[in-house]
Amino acid sequence: MAEMLLFHHALGRTDGVVAFADALRADGHEVHTPDLFDGRTFTSIEEGVAYAEEVGFGEIIARGVLAADDLRDGLVYGGFSLGVLPAQQLAQTRAGARGALLFHSCVPPTEFGTAWPDQVPVQIHAMEADPWFVDDGDLDAARELVSSASRAELFLYPGDQHLFTDASLDVHDADATEVVLRRVRDLLDAV
Repeated sequence: MAEMLLFHHALGRTDGVVAFADALRADGHEVHTPDLFDGRTFTSIEEGVAYAEEVGFGEIIARGVLAADDLRDGLVYGGFSLGVLPAQQLAQTRAGARGALLFHSCVPPTEFGTAWPDQVPVQIHAMEADPWFVDDGDLDAARELVSSASRAELFLYPGDQHLFTDASLDVHDADATEVVLRRVRDLLDAV
């Protein structure tokens, strides 16, 4: 079974983030869900992003890296939207990464000063018409990552919702999330 460090999105560590992790725990995987917002949650992405800007995106990433310091090497790193930042940095730069799962977001691999490591498989999951993903450059970054990495997959789902994998939100898409979970399980079982 895999061990995973899974970072929440800009709304904080919601019940939906925990439920997603619990679905993987039920399969026998060990999933850590650190709280990068010190217990704060938000009702809109804009409020959560404003909080992250106030704290500083660099600080949010540093909190994620710090969460990994107490764990062994050989992890799969995952993140939802804002949580992709620390997940992607760790997957690209921390020795022993076994995989990466990037939900609703992706940044260019060059953001972290290094190419994507060939031995680290990565999956990117988003809705094909999600304005946060498409209009903010994440889709371009995802395509760049897939074209430059030997073990990268981009999965686009019908729809325009951003945090569709979070069962605690009105935008949750249960059918798409089930497909996401099936693909995530495939990656976790293979590492």
